[in-house]
Amino acid sequence: MPKRYSAFFALGALLMTAAPLYPQAGNAGARFRALADQYFSDAVFRYSPTEATSAGLHQYDAKLEDYSRAGIDSQIATLHQFEVKFDAFPAAGLDRSTQGDLAMVRNNIRGTLLELETIRGWEKDPDLYSSGITGSAFVLMERKFAPPAERLRALIAREKQMPAAFTAARQNLKNPPRIYTEIALQQLPDLISFFQHDVPEAFHDVTDTAELAEFHQTNAQVIAALQSYEGWLKSDVLPRSNGDFRIGADAFRKKLEYDEMVDTPLDRLLEIGYADLHKNQAEFQRIAHEVDPSKTPKEVLAELDAIHPAPGQLLDTFHSTFKSLIAFINTKHIITIPSTVEPTLEETPPFMRATTQASMDSPGPFEKHSTTAYFNVTLPEESWSPHQVSEYMAAFNIGTVISTATHEAYPGHYVQFLWVNHSNLSTVRKLITANTNVEGWAHYCEQMMLDEGYNQPGIGAKDLRQSRLIRLGQLQDALLRDARYIVGIKMHTRGMTLDQARAFFVQDGYQSPSIADVETKRGTADPTYLYYTLGKLEILKLRADLMKKEGSAFSLEKFHDDFMRQGGAPIRIVRQALLGDNSPTL
Repeated sequence: MPKRYSAFFALGALLMTAAPLYPQAGNAGARFRALADQYFSDAVFRYSPTEATSAGLHQYDAKLEDYSRAGIDSQIATLHQFEVKFDAFPAAGLDRSTQGDLAMVRNNIRGTLLELETIRGWEKDPDLYSSGITGSAFVLMERKFAPPAERLRALIAREKQMPAAFTAARQNLKNPPRIYTEIALQQLPDLISFFQHDVPEAFHDVTDTAELAEFHQTNAQVIAALQSYEGWLKSDVLPRSNGDFRIGADAFRKKLEYDEMVDTPLDRLLEIGYADLHKNQAEFQRIAHEVDPSKTPKEVLAELDAIHPAPGQLLDTFHSTFKSLIAFINTKHIITIPSTVEPTLEETPPFMRATTQASMDSPGPFEKHSTTAYFNVTLPEESWSPHQVSEYMAAFNIGTVISTATHEAYPGHYVQFLWVNHSNLSTVRKLITANTNVEGWAHYCEQMMLDEGYNQPGIGAKDLRQSRLIRLGQLQDALLRDARYIVGIKMHTRGMTLDQARAFFVQDGYQSPSIADVETKRGTADPTYLYYTLGKLEILKLRADLMKKEGSAFSLEKFHDDFMRQGGAPIRIVRQALLGDNSPTL
C-alpha cells in the first residue's frame, strides 16, 4: 500500500537524539510534524521493525518484533502516552489537511490499542507468530535495496531473534479459536518449506563462506523452532482451542471508526451491502442471458473461465493489457498518470509463488535504492497435468486479466503509488492509509473503467460477446467483495457460522467451494474486509455529490487527480477536502 519526505524522513535522527516534543520555534504545523515523527519512531517502528523495512527505513533491518508479553505491555503503555499527547494537541492552529493528519494519527493509536487490548490477537492467533517471523524474513528478500550480503547479515540478525517468538507464543496463547489453530497448522508446512528452500535460494549469490555458515546455522534453528511449534500446536493447543474468533459488535464498530472513519450503524451497513449484492446479481443475470439465453448464469461463467491465454503467453497478455489501459486512460482523460515508467513484468520469484497468483510489488514510500515496481505473475508448474493447468489458468480468463491489471496497475494500486511518489504528501499520509481508500479505489477502478467504455469492441474486447463476458468477470469480482462485506459483519456480529458463510460465498457470491473456504477463513481474522465494497461505494457517492455540486464543470480526470492528492486518507477526510463539508460518506 502506498505509505518521500523531501529530507528522507528524519526518523533515524529521532532515534538517536532526544528532540523536544514541542519545539519553541515554528508554527503549529511544524510542532505537529515533529510529534508525528516521534510517534512513528518511538511507538510504531520501534515495535514493528518489519513494517519499517517494508516502508524503506533500513535502520531497523536487524531488529525483530518483540512478541513477549513484556514487549506488548511496553507498546500499550507507549501508545497511551502518545494518545494523551495527540489528544492534547490543539487542532485550531492547523490547516485543514494537517487537521486531517491529526485525526488519522489519533485513530491509528486507538485502532492499535483496540487490537492489543480488546481483540488481543497475540493471545488467540497462533499464526501471528509463525507467519509474522516469515514476513520479517520475506521483506529482506523481496526487494534488492542493498547487496545480497548486506541483506543476508540483516536476516541473520533477525533469525537469531526468531526462536524467542515461539517462546512468547507458548506463554501468550490462552484459548485460541479452533479455526485459528487449524489455519496456523495449514500454513506451517509451507512456512517451513519457505525457510528450507526459498530463503537460501534468495541469497544464492552470496559467496562469503563464514557468513553463509552462520546463516545456515541460524536458518536451521528457525526451521527447528517452526517444526517444534507445529508439533506443539498439534498435540497441545489444538485439543484446547475452544475460543471464539468473533470480535463482537462493539469492537467491530470501533474498528471501522478507527481504521476507516466510518460510523454508520451496522444494521444500515448490512442494508447497503445487501442492496449492492442484489444489484450486481441482477446485472450478472441480465448480461449472462444476453450472452446465451439457453444457459444458466453460472454455466455462462464456466464458459468465461475457459477463455484464457496459454501459460507461455500470459506475461505478454498482461503487457499488452497495460498498453491498452494506458492508451484508454490518456485518450479518455480518466486520470493523470504521473510517470511513463511502467511496472516491470516478471514471473513471480520462487519464494513468493505459494502465496500469490498476481501481485504488484511497489517499493515503500521511503525506499531510496530499490525503486522499481514489479508486477509479478505466477505461472503454472511444469510438472502439472493439463487438467491442473486448465483449472489454474481459469483465474486468468479475459475478464480476470483486465480486472487484475486494472486493480493492481492502471489506474489502481500502481498509479496511486506513482502519485505518492510525485506528490508532496505528509509523512502521516504516506504511512497511515485507510483500506476503504486504497482497496476501495482499486475496486472502484474495476467498475469505472468498464463504465467509461474500456470493454467495448475494438478497445478492450474484440466483439460484443467478449465485451459482455468481460463485464461478467468484473461483476463476479464485485460479488466476491459483496459477499466479504456481508459475511464479515454477520460472522462477527450476528452469529453466522462458518458453514453458513461458505454457503453464502457459493450461492450469493458466485464463487467456487474452494474459494469460499479460503474467503471464510480470511474473514475470521480480517473481520472488516468489507472495505473493498464499502470504499467503492463511498467513492461513487463522493463522485456523484461532486458532480451535483459542480454540474457541467465536473471533470472525471480532475476528480481522480484530486482524490490522489489526498494520499490514502479515509474517505471522510477526502470528502472534506474535495467538497468542503462534513456530509455523509454513504
